Amino acid sequence: MIRVHHLQDSRSQRILWLLEELGLTYEVVRYERDATTRLAPEALKKIHPLGKSPVLEDGAVVIHESGAIVDYLIRTYGNGRLAPAVATPDYNRYVEWIHYAEGSAMTPMLLRLYASRLGEAAEPLMPRINSETANHFGYMAAALGDRDYFVGEDLTGADIMLSFPLEAANANRALDRFPNLAGFVARIQTRPAYVRALEKGGDYAFGPR
Repeated sequence: MIRVHHLQDSRSQRILWLLEELGLTYEVVRYERDATTRLAPEALKKIHPLGKSPVLEDGAVVIHESGAIVDYLIRTYGNGRLAPAVATPDYNRYVEWIHYAEGSAMTPMLLRLYASRLGEAAEPLMPRINSETANHFGYMAAALGDRDYFVGEDLTGADIMLSFPLEAANANRALDRFPNLAGFVARIQTRPAYVRALEKGGDYAFGPR
């Protein structure tokens, strides 16, 4: 049995979505953030030393990190779905987006989050944060263009990985300047598998407005 250790308002929501797209049976183990600090509970450290979510258990296999989980699930259960064939030109772009989602796209989002807690002390940092935000979201908007998905004609794991930074940005109105990215978010949030994942995951602050 596949088990997902799922933290409220976190990256693990996209893992539930992927599992629904793959039509797999799984169990959700829910964890709630601390109401004051918004940090994950100590109980998650019993599952993984970092105390972060998501963590996937599949029999003897235990995997942490969203990108690794997405890669594992698609390789193991995809049967050719949700990823380009390795020999095609799209495959390298697919892998690049998988890594970009956490390696680059989340950086300005996290900097903005932490700076918001510093008040006036963060003012010297804001020009750089604003510049990086515009740089990365401008890059994603140009790459998506007028297409529905980031790689090829169909949904892939790259879109699922990119969903979290784009949803977080959209919830804070950071996509108002990038209508095609806002359209991407609206499009994925109407997929039946996405809706089912929301029902199983519980409250999600970055879901449909």
